[in-house]
Amino acid sequence: MKNKNTIIENAKQTILTESKAIANLVNFLNDDFKNAVNFIYNSKGRVIVTGIGKSANIATKIVATFNSTGTPAIFMHAADAIHGDLGTIQNNDVVICISKSGNTPEIKVLVPLIKNYGNKIIAITGNLESFLGTNANFVLNSFVEKEACRNNLAPTSSTTAQLVIGDALAVCLLELKNFSSKDFAKYHPGGALGKKLYLRVNDLINKNELPKVEPLTPIKDVIIEISKKRLGTTAVIENNKIVGIITDGDLRRMLESNTDISTLIAKDIMSKNPKTINSNEMAVKALKTLEKNNITQILVEDNSVFVGVVHLHDLLKEGIF
Repeated sequence: MKNKNTIIENAKQTILTESKAIANLVNFLNDDFKNAVNFIYNSKGRVIVTGIGKSANIATKIVATFNSTGTPAIFMHAADAIHGDLGTIQNNDVVICISKSGNTPEIKVLVPLIKNYGNKIIAITGNLESFLGTNANFVLNSFVEKEACRNNLAPTSSTTAQLVIGDALAVCLLELKNFSSKDFAKYHPGGALGKKLYLRVNDLINKNELPKVEPLTPIKDVIIEISKKRLGTTAVIENNKIVGIITDGDLRRMLESNTDISTLIAKDIMSKNPKTINSNEMAVKALKTLEKNNITQILVEDNSVFVGVVHLHDLLKEGIF
């Protein structure tokens, strides 16, 4: 029990230490941050993000965030840069250099080379008086009072602070670019996230059958239609318009209350005014409608004409939930 409590306490202390470090970053925001954002926004080149050690790992994530939010970026490892990868940097590129101390040997070699090329340097460092801090064009302060580890050595709070500053840059640029959900979908076409942003109802119904009967259709034929189309439901159509819906549940309730079904027709058991959705709506909206109304199928129409059915299983298969 003691060990368990110690583990929880250590975890809490780590989170609290890092959250305090992050919260303190707001006190460091100044004209350099604003000018750095504007410089990247007005730049005709890319953003090259570089670092060494754990800062290099943070750099790769910042690059990924930039690219996914409309700011072209490339990662360049600081050690590789001084051994041949400097060719990554083009004339109009902006370089973000990340280093807690700002005084690592690779950084001291790399910074003058970048400046000789005429590229602007944005420093993310916890030491404003360091070599990097005094030689960068824009300096973003990522100072933290202490790391989360007991020895104040393992990069924890400092790397979290670097990451948050990178996110702040990306979000500010996103706002300046008026980056919309449609733009986001363009860069995230794969996976569940992408599907939520671009998949439409029409993309789902093309894979399904089109179960439909008329109001005067005998119940026997209604059962056959529902069974044949395997969607657990059928639309009731009159003059190409949806006038009702019959589900598996409606059939069960019918059998419970009727001993003789030979004279029953579709309109006797159908639910009037069923929930519908336009074929051009986003698939995620169909899911919200199903959840809100506690139903598993929804009829789809286009210009008031019945065109298909979306089942909850269709959405689950696509990873939209």
